[in-house]
Amino acid sequence: MRRAFGSRDTGAAPPRALSLVRGHAGARSGARRIWEPLGSLSVPVGVGLASHLGVLMVASATAAATRQPFRRLLMAWDSKWYLAAAAGYPHHILPGKGNAAQSSLGFFPALPFLLRLVHAVLGTGYVTSGIVVSSALSLLAPVTVWWVLRDAFGRHAATRGTVLVFFSPGAFVLAMVYSEGLLISAVALCLLALRKRRWALAGLCAAVASATDPLGLAAFAPCAVAAWRAVRDKGGLRPLAAPLLAPAGTVGFFAFLWAWVGTPMAWFITQRRGWQGGAFFSGMPTAFTYVYRHGFTDINDTVKTLSVLAIISLLVAFVRARPGATMTAYVLTTLLLAAASPIVSWTPRVALRAFPLLGAVGARAPRRLLPAIVGFSAVLMATLAVMSWGLARIPFTP
Repeated sequence: MRRAFGSRDTGAAPPRALSLVRGHAGARSGARRIWEPLGSLSVPVGVGLASHLGVLMVASATAAATRQPFRRLLMAWDSKWYLAAAAGYPHHILPGKGNAAQSSLGFFPALPFLLRLVHAVLGTGYVTSGIVVSSALSLLAPVTVWWVLRDAFGRHAATRGTVLVFFSPGAFVLAMVYSEGLLISAVALCLLALRKRRWALAGLCAAVASATDPLGLAAFAPCAVAAWRAVRDKGGLRPLAAPLLAPAGTVGFFAFLWAWVGTPMAWFITQRRGWQGGAFFSGMPTAFTYVYRHGFTDINDTVKTLSVLAIISLLVAFVRARPGATMTAYVLTTLLLAAASPIVSWTPRVALRAFPLLGAVGARAPRRLLPAIVGFSAVLMATLAVMSWGLARIPFTP
């Protein structure tokens, strides 16, 4: 039977209806392409938020128990030097040794610059600016770590690895005005850029890392390894941009010190006089010797000794996880630089800065064991935070 206008009813939709359907389908597909990546970020943001709020709860309880101002805990230890550097580096190296020789010249400039920028833009005091910056970085860092772990191990494994990183014992410093959040973010983006062969971007991210912390120079190692392999396999000079740019942060800081103080060695001199007197590579042997002779009577040497044993165990699992050449180069170089320090040694903070070590182990950990591992790690994180902030009135450097 024919319908009006002589057309046959075949059940097919008119061309205009088909175009509208296709248009709506295309719009939905486009919306999914926009929102799915944003939705996936809820996982690492949630991890960072849970860790950050948990640490703030511990800080609040510690402040109440010790009758200290809550904000003072977040500004403890090295935080005061970063805040002082944000207000301006001194023009002179202080004489003497120990506390009398300590000054903000012993701290790298990237975090102070960021604090000063937020201070200028928001018009807030440096303390408030520090809290704003540390809070923002505590959410940015897990996102960047999750990105690079997802690219290396897959989405679900990346979530497991990110959880272990940000509930590791040293992660409580991310709530303080410390450089770890910025360092982790810069290095993670560097590693991701290297995997994508974005050489200039990788070098710039590594330069930010090398301007953030002395251990940030370790970002040069993965840049050099990735560039060497790329040049060997495909030729060309573009990959060399990464290792050439990587140390620019440290070089720029030392050039600034030369003009500002009169010597490019101002950071090194200040650190040696104020904090790190002693022979290179003496930190770990000193801690082990003290524990061997006196037992677990000194909290700093106890934590360093136990941390060395934990990091060695993590290294075994890390190698078995086969994380790739760039992550391996970064982790090993970070641990080497930390071991060279007379005071730093291998601590929970060093393990945090060598985050692929924790991330790869978490990514490859059996799912049935991960809750127990993360739970135990979170308890250690809370315990170290309490000791650091003085609940037991024990001098302790995180």
